[in-house]
Amino acid sequence: MTTAESSTYLAEVVRELQRTWPENRSVRIVCHGHSVPAGYFATPCVRSLEAYPHRLYVSLKERFPCAVLNVIVTACGGEHSVAGARRFERDVLALRPDVVTIDYALNDREIGLEEAHGAWKSMISTAVATGARVLLLTPTHDLTQKPGQSAEGDPLRQHAGQVRQLAKEFRVGLVDSFAAFQEYEGDLHDLLSWCNHPSSRGHELVVRELLKWFPFV
Repeated sequence: MTTAESSTYLAEVVRELQRTWPENRSVRIVCHGHSVPAGYFATPCVRSLEAYPHRLYVSLKERFPCAVLNVIVTACGGEHSVAGARRFERDVLALRPDVVTIDYALNDREIGLEEAHGAWKSMISTAVATGARVLLLTPTHDLTQKPGQSAEGDPLRQHAGQVRQLAKEFRVGLVDSFAAFQEYEGDLHDLLSWCNHPSSRGHELVVRELLKWFPFV
């Protein structure tokens, strides 16, 4: 079982982004999750224009200049996926999104793998049932994580692995932020503005992974 294919999964959405007036329509991408997509840097500072949802909007507008595009953030700082699932239909699906991104794994360490698994499955399945395309994000890094620690002793890696498995199970998109941070060749501090919030450079890394799902068709 594999995840969706990045070259084709959002083909219909990309075709809409490429249409021109009067054949085009508004395309909605909803970014759901915790403090990272909400734009928190060093708490309590919220720098939304440097966070990946806004950077994704700017990048997609550069790639598809004729698109009528809305990138809407429904993220809430400090929230885990169980709380996010409770308000998912009201705050996310009510917007009739074309694409939904889900990013909760950093905070889900507080509730454990089992509860997180149920909440993510609920959000994914209800989104897919509406026809929305779903992109799941593994967590960005946390300075309290120990390099080289085994998955068995590292909840962050465990949650990253669970997100990957959910992407395979539902055949939806996977944006592997965790792997992108691991593969970074510089100092990890370059990618973080706080112990567990990405810096501007860290958000750029996430956007790079997101953009792989929006190729020209």
